Amino acid sequence: MSTSQTPLVEVRNLVKHFGSVIALNGVSMSVNHNEVLCLLGDNGAGKSTLINTLAGVHKPTSGDFLVDGQPRVFSGPRDALDAGIATVYQDLAMIPLMSVTRNFFMGREPLIGFGPFKRMNMDEADNVTRDEMHKIGIDVRDPQQAVGTLSGGERQCVAIARAVYFGAKVLILDEPTSALGVAQTSMVLKYINQVRAKGLGVIFITHNVRHAYAVGNRFTVLNRGKTLGTYAKNEIGIDELQNLMAGGKELQSLSEELGGTI
Repeated sequence: MSTSQTPLVEVRNLVKHFGSVIALNGVSMSVNHNEVLCLLGDNGAGKSTLINTLAGVHKPTSGDFLVDGQPRVFSGPRDALDAGIATVYQDLAMIPLMSVTRNFFMGREPLIGFGPFKRMNMDEADNVTRDEMHKIGIDVRDPQQAVGTLSGGERQCVAIARAVYFGAKVLILDEPTSALGVAQTSMVLKYINQVRAKGLGVIFITHNVRHAYAVGNRFTVLNRGKTLGTYAKNEIGIDELQNLMAGGKELQSLSEELGGTI
């Protein structure tokens, strides 16, 4: 039976092989209600494989995968979505020349009419889009404007708001701040905190320790397909976290090699 203490999503000793390539070699992590879990790791650490396994794209080779305390095997991304796990990828899956409303409701359009005369209820869709954006402080004067006219931060917020509106319990955010400036990053991080405060679980994947530390409650560090550890915010400082993620020894030796210039 699921309770508020039961992790929304938990994986234990997750392993994923692609032929002879071992992409994940024993990853354990969990995300709880009302929590931002930051998943940190350098390139090649296994973050993308883990995201795609959680999102139902890949099936794990071995290990336990639990949703609300129950073992699950997803047949595909739609199965994960139906279980309340929504993934917002870096490319956002948006069509720049289509309206904000069309992008918000893509594939889930509210319909009016009967039989062959069904059509999208554009007035309702526009009102919902405008209201949902207003809740997060984005004033979309005309929901029919092309989504490509919004800033990168605003588009990230549209994608997150879309997932929340359609019932996500766990949000997996893939490098949501990687291509953003300071102001846009701040907008997205504030919204992630709002989402967490609604009781959702957020898995925030990033290699930017400062962005992670700004909103994270716990931090799981991946290295070469393994979990190095999970730490609460009061257990680890930002510099220690950076060293753990990037490999402190490698940085230290490189700094000595370059005469202490790092």
